Parts: sequence; structure tokens; C-alpha cells
Amino acid sequence: MYLKLAWRNIWRNKRRTLITVSAIVFAVMAAVVMQSVNRGSYELMIDRMVNFNTGYLQIQDYRYDDEASLDNTFYFDEEMRERVAAADDRIVSILPRIETFMLAANDESTRGAAVFGIEPENEHEVNEIKNYLKDGRFFGIDERKTVLGEGLARRLQLEVGDTLALIGQGRFGMSASALFEISGIVEHPMRELNNQVVYLSLPASQELLSAEGYISKLMINPEQERQTNRVASSLKSEFEGKDSELVVFTWPELMPELLDLMEMDLAGPRFFTLVLYIVIGFGFLGTILTMTMERLREFGVLISVGMKRGRLAAVLFLETLFISILGSLAGVAAAWLILKWMDPIALSGDAAQAVIDFGFEPVLPMSFAADQFYTQGFFVFLIAIVVFLFPLIKVMRLNVLEAARK
Repeated sequence: MYLKLAWRNIWRNKRRTLITVSAIVFAVMAAVVMQSVNRGSYELMIDRMVNFNTGYLQIQDYRYDDEASLDNTFYFDEEMRERVAAADDRIVSILPRIETFMLAANDESTRGAAVFGIEPENEHEVNEIKNYLKDGRFFGIDERKTVLGEGLARRLQLEVGDTLALIGQGRFGMSASALFEISGIVEHPMRELNNQVVYLSLPASQELLSAEGYISKLMINPEQERQTNRVASSLKSEFEGKDSELVVFTWPELMPELLDLMEMDLAGPRFFTLVLYIVIGFGFLGTILTMTMERLREFGVLISVGMKRGRLAAVLFLETLFISILGSLAGVAAAWLILKWMDPIALSGDAAQAVIDFGFEPVLPMSFAADQFYTQGFFVFLIAIVVFLFPLIKVMRLNVLEAARK
């Protein structure tokens, strides 16, 4: 009966109710869309960094984080791969890598290059690197061939079938130089790497760097991102000990500067969201205030004929709740439709160039993380609770005789 009374009461003045619901819809929609645009950009950035650079978890020598040198690599074999896989059954991918910087050269010029020794098939399973091939093909694990970033190939004026010279320093100061046939050119999604990356097979790169059997990092991914910390605990129990030189890092520990930048950049949207909710709160309060004052006589009559104040307050609360639920659900639905229509936003002109200069793709993807939708409804519910205090106090203090004269 209370639900029926509350529902009928809010539609007694349809115009007032629709205005209030519309204000809530706009606020929720604006908050969700703004949050989605910001989070989408950072989710793409994190996804690129994690899949192409760090992994969700990483095992490395304890000295490597302070000095990323080939001297601080560690030994990796099939036995260790099995130990990692057995440490936690939520692990789905294990990617060994050796990384260093060398000079990449053609007949006439040289460029600095980031050399990655990888297992191509395992690498593709995680980040689909083969999908970014612009020309040629990826090498096999046993081939002494290379794949270049498109930007580096363009600067060195090299094509598929040409020969690339790599010159640098291997493990413990050993001289490292070799010639490799270019089997493919990849347009890397991370623009910075696109201009300097050189991929080699893991065995070929280890031989080049006099580091047979050694790797710089072991990238590990769980089934789901939220399992990262639990898998990290399992790996630490297995590999970190009194005599061990290995340490386990999670991706936030490897990229603290990026997370700090994200927190700073999200401060503006969060402030704007707060302003939106203050506006919606006052709009909601104005409607409830008007509705309450208009119905004082009604309240007085109901109390005088025996309706308890607590039950009347419950009906008013249900009215407030209905309005907030209608507005928040409609706002979330409208936001989802808008995001689906917008996703992704392709940048062009100066805006696109500015994003490219920072090393990222010129697109703004939308985030569809569930929490950003239901949290908006939760905040609207909190606003409704606060706004409800006014009619509650008014009903509890209502003088029946004075109300009957209104």
C-alpha cells in the first residue's frame, strides 16, 4: 500500500516530477560520460604499457629495477617456466624477454634502437603484435631474422628483405654485433616504440648479447586483472626468499609515475562531478521543499485521522526514492547509449598530432567499466537520503491544527 501511495503521489504533479527526473538524468549522464572518456584513455594507455612493456606481473633480478643492465639479467629455462606455472593456477601467460639498447644501422646511417628478444608466438597471444604487421611476416623462434618498427625502418630507409646491422655491448661488456635480414615491418601501437623497436627471437638475441639462457624480465599475466595481487603473493612465496636474487613486481609498482599522473589528471573531472551533484542536490531539494510545503494541509489531515507520523515519513521517503531511482536509471541508460555511439572518438588535425607527439594513438576510446555506472546511482541515492531529511523533520514537527488551516 505504501509503495502504491508513493507512486501515485509523485505523478499527481507530472510536470514537477519530470523536471526533477530530467535534472537527475542530465547530471548522471554528464558524470558517466565525462568519467568514461577520461578512464577510457587511461585504460588504453595502461593496456598498451602492460601488454607490450611490463605485464601485469614481472619477475626480475633485484638489481635490475635500479640498473636496467644486461649484467643484471637472470637465468631462465623450462624448469623455471614450470615453477612459475605451478605457483598459481590463475596464470595464463608467461613471456620471457631480454631487452637492451643498441645502434641499428644501414650502409650510411645509424639510429638508437630498443632491442627486444621475444618468443613471437607467446608474445602474439598476449598483445596480438602480429596484427600490427605492415609488411612481411614475423620470424619463427629459431630464425635469425628481425622485425622493425615502421618509424625506425623509415628513418633508416630499410624494407623487408634488406639487412640490418646491430652494434652494441653484450653481457659483462662483451662486444655485440651482427647482421639480420628484415622479415617484417610492424606499425607499433606505441608510437615511441614504433620509432625505435627491433624484435629478435629470444635465442638469437641471447646469442648476440652473449647471454645464452638469460633474460631481463619475465612478464606474467593472470586470467583477470583483479587477480594480480593474489597471484603476486603466490609468486613471492615461491621465488622471493633469503637466498633468492629474484623479486616480483605488480604493474602499479613498475609504473608509479603513470598512476600519479592519472590521479592528478582525474582531479579536474572529479571536481566537476562534485559540482554536478551539488547542483542536482539543490534541484532535488527545491522540488522536495515545494512538494512538502504544498502538501502540509494533506499531511495535517492524514495525521489527524490517525496516520502515524513514522508511516507518513516512510511514504515521503519512498516518493523521494522513486524519483531518484527513475532519474539515475534513465541517466545510466542514456549515458551507455551515448558512449556506444561515440566509441571510439578518432582525433584529427592538431589534436591528433599532439597525442601522437606524446607517443599514443590519436583515438579516445570510451570506458565501459561497470563501477562507473552503478556508483552514479549510489551517489544519487545518498543525495536522496540527505534531501529526505527536510520533509522528515517537517512531518515530525508538524502542528496538526496549523496545517489544517493552510
